[in-house]
Amino acid sequence: MAARRGARRAAVVGSGPNGLTAACVLARAGWEVTVYEAADEPGGALRSAELLGPGVVSDLGASVHPFGVGSPAFEELDLTAHGLEWMQPGIQAAHVLDDEPPALLHSSLEQTAAELGVDHDAWRRIIGPVAAHWEEVRRAAMAPAVQTLQHLGRDSAPTRIGALARLGLVGAWPADVAARCFRTPRARALFAGMAAHSTVPFSHPLTAAFGVLFSAAGHGTGWPVARRGSQGIVDALVSVLHAAGGRIETEFEVTGVRRVPGRHRAAHRISGRRSGSGSGRAVVAEEPADVVIADLTPAQLLRLEGLELPVRYRRALSRWTYGPAIVKIDYLINGPIPWRDPEVARAGTVHLGGSHAQIGAAEAAAARGVLPGRPYVLLAQPSAADPSRAPAGQTVAWAYAHVPHGLAGGAADRAASMIDAEIAAAAPGFREAVRARTVWTPQDLEAFDANLVGGAISGGMPTLRQFVARPALRWDPYSTGVEGVWLGSSSTPPGGGAHGMSGYHAAQAALREHG
Repeated sequence: MAARRGARRAAVVGSGPNGLTAACVLARAGWEVTVYEAADEPGGALRSAELLGPGVVSDLGASVHPFGVGSPAFEELDLTAHGLEWMQPGIQAAHVLDDEPPALLHSSLEQTAAELGVDHDAWRRIIGPVAAHWEEVRRAAMAPAVQTLQHLGRDSAPTRIGALARLGLVGAWPADVAARCFRTPRARALFAGMAAHSTVPFSHPLTAAFGVLFSAAGHGTGWPVARRGSQGIVDALVSVLHAAGGRIETEFEVTGVRRVPGRHRAAHRISGRRSGSGSGRAVVAEEPADVVIADLTPAQLLRLEGLELPVRYRRALSRWTYGPAIVKIDYLINGPIPWRDPEVARAGTVHLGGSHAQIGAAEAAAARGVLPGRPYVLLAQPSAADPSRAPAGQTVAWAYAHVPHGLAGGAADRAASMIDAEIAAAAPGFREAVRARTVWTPQDLEAFDANLVGGAISGGMPTLRQFVARPALRWDPYSTGVEGVWLGSSSTPPGGGAHGMSGYHAAQAALREHG
């Protein structure tokens, strides 16, 4: 790529949704941008592949994107103009219970509330204000806390402030406390399935925020999938980047970031290993970069050679907690999954694991490093929204369970068996319907994408400490303290999810630094 005269240069380390989004923002601002990716294809854990056979599209990471469809970054980049197509399931999510009909999250708040019976008013009272002002809430939730406070300070609309205040008042609670607002096991279980996306025990503050936000997202923008796989998000981001003149270097594992001596303004040289032809040979980037944005987690940032991080920042990164991991299974199924209740087949996402109390116990056990006797299981069936994922008469699905960090060996095998058993209990005949199956242990996941440290998928456990200091307590959470080097991964606000907002905010911080 020929350099544009006078253009600043940026190097982006990692091509997950955050890295690609950061690269797109800088390239569209006129920068010369190169993305360095260790794998042979861009996309990180957001890639899709024909894992289970020809014509069968499996998402290697996330399938359902309640915060991707609502991402301000994706809207600004206009990904739909670059081929991304969102597809909504008939029912956003379902929570399967042992001895009564499933609790269903519909697009309609009123329909959801009505099916919860005596908890109709409680659902409307807790979720309703946030869903009614989802546009404002989603933007605030996807911004760093400082920007959210500034937004509140400038905002004179009482209803908008009220919506954010409702999220703050209820969201600050532990999920165990918030669940007491509901009287029935069905409503409590539905809320628990949402709150468990946090991977944090329900006794911790802020876990209720996950229950409120995921529920309100279902009523606001929905829980859609990308047509023909989550790869569609990656392809759209790559298209935006290439249209703006950016480029991607694959099979380039970055191992070092060093300051270029003698430069008046900070500039850095990227070094690494190229894994293609000439496997393992050391290489360096051709030109020094004015800005480096790392789509890496703290453990990887600490391993970069030559990066002289401030002592306090380095100490904060060394204390970073990743939290529970997952064991994931990809399935190809003959026909639809034979759910006991046929309504569940219409849901894009299914939560399993029993009641609020049972899921709470499972999450607490996984956080303590104990494999639960009955885990919380999240199942995605993207075929409910996008039948093109598999040949006619077949269904693509995957499921994961929250397990202790780094779980391995026989314990990981037991977790996979428990996932199968949990689905089979809710869908008699499921085992016989499985045509193909691939299990991913925490070690498999980290080998596939180094950001999935120990099999954890959220970039760091969102405890109160790691929410306030993500990844360190500082005014600008994207600054590493090294001039020109920024962290823009899911380990920075707003955290995990295929929405690109961490990379977006890191790129914006770099642009502000350079005027």
